[in-house]
Amino acid sequence: MNAQDIRAHYLEFFTQKGHVVIPRAPVVLKDDPSTLFTGSGMQPMIPYLLGEAHPKGVRIANSQVCLRSDDIDDVGDDKHTTSFEMLGNWSLGDYYKTEQIRWIAEFMFDVVGLDPQKVYVSCYIGNEKHGIPRDDEAIQLWTAEFEKRDVPVKVVEIGSAENGDKLGMQGGRIFLYDGKENWWSRNGDEEGTLVGDPCGPDSEMFYDFGEEHHDESVWGKPHPASDSPRFFEIGNNVFMGYKKTESGFELLDKPNIDHGSGLERVASASIGDPDIFKISVLWPIIQALEKLSGKKYEDSQESMRVIADHLRGALFLAVDGVKPSNKEQGYVMRRLMRRAIVKAFDLGIEQNFIQGIAPVIAELYRDDFPELKQQQDEVVAVLVKEEKAFKQTLRKGLKKFEQLFDQSNEQGALSNGEAAFVLYDTYGFPVELSEEEAGKRGIKLSSNWRQEFNAKMQEQRERSQTAAKGTFKGGLGGQTVQHKKYHTATHLMYQALRDVLGDHVIQHGSNITEERLRFDFSHPEKMTDEQKSQVEAIVNEQIQKDLKVSYAEYPTAEATGPLGALGQFGDRYGDTVKVYTMIADDAQKPFSFEICGGPHVDHTSQLAEDGKAFKIKKEQSSSAGIRRIKAILV
Repeated sequence: MNAQDIRAHYLEFFTQKGHVVIPRAPVVLKDDPSTLFTGSGMQPMIPYLLGEAHPKGVRIANSQVCLRSDDIDDVGDDKHTTSFEMLGNWSLGDYYKTEQIRWIAEFMFDVVGLDPQKVYVSCYIGNEKHGIPRDDEAIQLWTAEFEKRDVPVKVVEIGSAENGDKLGMQGGRIFLYDGKENWWSRNGDEEGTLVGDPCGPDSEMFYDFGEEHHDESVWGKPHPASDSPRFFEIGNNVFMGYKKTESGFELLDKPNIDHGSGLERVASASIGDPDIFKISVLWPIIQALEKLSGKKYEDSQESMRVIADHLRGALFLAVDGVKPSNKEQGYVMRRLMRRAIVKAFDLGIEQNFIQGIAPVIAELYRDDFPELKQQQDEVVAVLVKEEKAFKQTLRKGLKKFEQLFDQSNEQGALSNGEAAFVLYDTYGFPVELSEEEAGKRGIKLSSNWRQEFNAKMQEQRERSQTAAKGTFKGGLGGQTVQHKKYHTATHLMYQALRDVLGDHVIQHGSNITEERLRFDFSHPEKMTDEQKSQVEAIVNEQIQKDLKVSYAEYPTAEATGPLGALGQFGDRYGDTVKVYTMIADDAQKPFSFEICGGPHVDHTSQLAEDGKAFKIKKEQSSSAGIRRIKAILV
């Protein structure tokens, strides 16, 4: 089965089990300030896993495009990608372990056709300290699924993954690991689970590509949860059955199921090849690169893998409204593109690179994500513009390189890694090109040249991490009380800006942290002090009025049409949207009526707890015709 078949069969399978298939969420979630990208299939589902009613019911499924920028530097081997799809199904207080394990076994073994002899599962070993028993129910259910397919089952207690490196397989089929491997919470294992959070054991599924892919001298003894390339984790079943309280862990009355399987990994298992770039949603890109470059994949694997992955990720980002820039999501998109362009240079591809590859990617997704094909011309134009700009940057960097070469005494100015970092940081000149150009000119690099460059890069990363303080890794950061307050204040300010400045004011982005809100909006000129004071007064008045905050689901066409709900400029919505209303008890019409995913407080007076008030700290230009406000509750 190829990847497209697996995706289609998965969604059809769970439709037959009573699930409603929902569209993918954008790669950039507009209402989750806690992360730059949609990094998992469950991330857009978090409000519903926390108890909010889903408009489509209690059984949901989809295929979610995700992006994890942390993996950029690892792309180039046969398994790492930054962009990927997660096949997901969720039970929101409906079915639980019995159905989930039976169904996912049926799908993997009987529908996809994976050999159950090559599949291993892990379950939770329990935690005596916290009074959480081992997951015997999941063990028994998996045992039944294997035995009905004539696969003998031995349960092996491993504990930590480090123990597994010493103990090995031991003839096991079901492996029991501790909370670092088989416990889910937004903050790690049992010890890290935050009070108030839902959590629970999970059960992972692994595909074994064979002993020939394992080197015991490198990886230790083989076992499923090791880092060995012999095993691919192809899916995880999270049994969200507990809640952390002040006194410990308590069972939920209505537990949830959160399942996610990596489409690309299941597809690799289906063809029995651990090289993820051989699957049907990546291999055609490789073939196009072979044709453009005149080189074979076997001889240029790293470059072709980087290009295929990075351009696929950049294409989805562009479709969802991201443009290359030097900030946040735009910075990551720019980095993806530049790495791809440099690798294309390595392959000897210089002309019509993006125009030759982007349509191939769009064609791969035309049936399942038709927005790629529909927006192809606009997206390609964005990418081609960045490609042209970067090629100019490369030329400038090469010119600077020549200047340093001419100015150096005994070529010393270019022999250390710090010079390479300046070229990279100032001119975007890739370190690989500095190394290559130095080689062409016979420049002898210092023995620790790379270490010097990496040290400067690490300093830059640390500065970036400090600058990004307040942006959380996980998808639940935006659920804190302070985030809810600032999210609600953003709605009030948006309407106040329209009241003071006019209806031409349209939101062009926002970012919310624990300390402040940031809001971009269309307006041709700097706000006066009087206008800022008027906006502050309106927002604080609505806070004092104690507006009730509630939401309802509407068809998108109705919400954006006759109902006149405000939405963010350029957003792409699904068939239905959630519209938040903020209205006083004695009012005939709401003060704010806006499309949003949440989260919010229940009443605006909660923003004024401890005597706090809304205050604009800064108003400035963001780009041509776009202003930016930073505001706080103080």
